[in-house]
Amino acid sequence: MSCLSQLWTHSALLRFVHNTSETCNTNRSDYKIVVLGAGGVGKSSVTVQFVQGVYVESYDPTIEDSYRKQIEVDGRACDLEILDTAGVAQFTAMRELYIKSGKGFLLVYSVTDANSLKELLALREQVLRIKDSENVPMVLIGNKCDLEDDRVVSIDDGIAVSHEWGLVPFYETSAMYKTNVDEAFVDVVRQIMRKEAQTSLEKKQLKEMQKQQAAETKPSTAAEVPVASDTAQARNRQQEPLNGKDTKSGSKCCVIV
Repeated sequence: MSCLSQLWTHSALLRFVHNTSETCNTNRSDYKIVVLGAGGVGKSSVTVQFVQGVYVESYDPTIEDSYRKQIEVDGRACDLEILDTAGVAQFTAMRELYIKSGKGFLLVYSVTDANSLKELLALREQVLRIKDSENVPMVLIGNKCDLEDDRVVSIDDGIAVSHEWGLVPFYETSAMYKTNVDEAFVDVVRQIMRKEAQTSLEKKQLKEMQKQQAAETKPSTAAEVPVASDTAQARNRQQEPLNGKDTKSGSKCCVIV
């Protein structure tokens, strides 16, 4: 790999890991999406088709790059930062960094390469391990579905993997004809939005539960005060006759004049 290519790759990775949204619109959500898969499956072609609306057939298998795109999903404005990664064999040391930073993942194989689907099995396990969660926004993509004569992986094979992964959304795409490309990216964004909404709801419920528990402990503490007060009053009533202060009583005690 040339020094220029290495510099380009490191620059793209650093932008993806450390970059924050530059928009001043607080209503716009910022999502980082990682495109993973073996070399030559068409990750770059799918990404560029989605971002720029053009088909790029040639690619450099050693370069990773990040792209930005603004879209609207279910009425919400979204800033997407998409990292187009190198193949499975390249940059394994860097992979953990961008997986930690990513919120959603597109796992891509080629329907013309059975091994590319098998390589995704280990990639998915790596994502789940690094994210330390079984609930990670993810889409399975079988690319190059337009090359029907070269197909070696059937639609049923992709569906079977989807079921094994807990019904992960599955799309067969064609980067050349933009078949299901937009749909796959929008799907993973929706998953991220649902997960964030669920996390926010759980935090709200936990906060409400803590407030309720705190409110329930206050009455029991306050109830102890009247008890102590009543005890003191009872003690005072017992002492009053001894002090001769009960002038209304019928006591025949002598009064010294």
